[in-house]
Amino acid sequence: MKLAAIDIGSNAARLLISEASPKANGEMDFTKVNLVRVPLRLGIDVFATGTISQKRADSLVNTIKAYKLLLDVYEVKYLKAAATSAMRDATNGLQILDRVKRETGMDIRVITGQEEASYIYENHVAENMDKTKSYLYIDVGGGSTELTLFSGNRLVFKESFNIGTIRLLQNKVTEQHWQQMKDFLKSQLRGNNQVIAIGSGGNINKIFSLSKRKEGKPLSLDLLKDYYKEFSSFSVEERIHLYNLREDRADVIVPALQIYVNVMRWTDIMEIFVPKIGLADGLVRSLYNEIHQLKMQ
Repeated sequence: MKLAAIDIGSNAARLLISEASPKANGEMDFTKVNLVRVPLRLGIDVFATGTISQKRADSLVNTIKAYKLLLDVYEVKYLKAAATSAMRDATNGLQILDRVKRETGMDIRVITGQEEASYIYENHVAENMDKTKSYLYIDVGGGSTELTLFSGNRLVFKESFNIGTIRLLQNKVTEQHWQQMKDFLKSQLRGNNQVIAIGSGGNINKIFSLSKRKEGKPLSLDLLKDYYKEFSSFSVEERIHLYNLREDRADVIVPALQIYVNVMRWTDIMEIFVPKIGLADGLVRSLYNEIHQLKMQ
C-alpha cells in the first residue's frame, strides 16, 4: 500500500511517499519510495512581517501542484498533509491554504505544536531500544522545536517551543524563550536518570552524514559543540563550499546546532541518536493507523 505525507514547514515543504508492507512478525514496515524537498522558507516572511508574501504563496501553490502530479504518477491513494509553525503564525495562512484547496484539491491542515510532537512520536523509535532508559525526542524545525519524552514504554510529555532555526536567524528568539524551555526541561527531567536523545530534522541528519558515523551509532554532545564552533567560524558562503551544503542548509545549520546543544546541556544528555525520521514519517504512520482502523470496523 502506497501512502504519502506532505509537511509544510517554516523552512521547507516535503513530500514523502512510502510503501507500507507487513514484516514476517506482523509489524508494518515503511519503505521510503521518494522524498522531495522544496526550500520555500515561509518563515522568512512570517517571523518578520506576520504574513506570507504573494511570491511565497505562489511558490507554495506551484509546489503542491508538482507534488500532486508526482502522487498521480506513483498512484498514491492515501495522503495526509500538515502545515506547522510558519502557517500557524501567518495571519493569511488559512486564506492561502484555501487557495491551495481550490487550485489543487489538496487539503492541508494546520497542526498545533502539541500535534506536531505527537506525529513525530508516532515513529516510536524508542520502543526498539533499552526499556530501562528514557528517551527525549528533539525535533528542530525552522519555526519551533518539539520535545517528547518516552520512558518505560510510556509517553511522559510532549511540548512545543517557538524556538526554531529561522526564528533564531531573524533574532525572534528572546532570552525568555530559552529560559522557558530550560525551566521546563529541568522540572520535567528532575530525577530521570539515563536519558538518551533522539534527534530529528534535516540539520541533525546532515550533521550525522558529515560525521561519517555508522548507522545506529550516536553523536556525542562534545562533537555537536565542536561542529557548532567550527561552522560558526565560517560565513554562509564558506560553509556552502567547504561542506558542500545547499544555501538553505548552510545558514540554518548553526542555529540548529545551538538548539540541540542547549537541550542536551540542560538535560545532562551526552549522546544523541539520529534515526533519520521526522514529521512526514510520523504522518505516514498515523495515516496507516487511521486506514487500518477504518478497515477493522
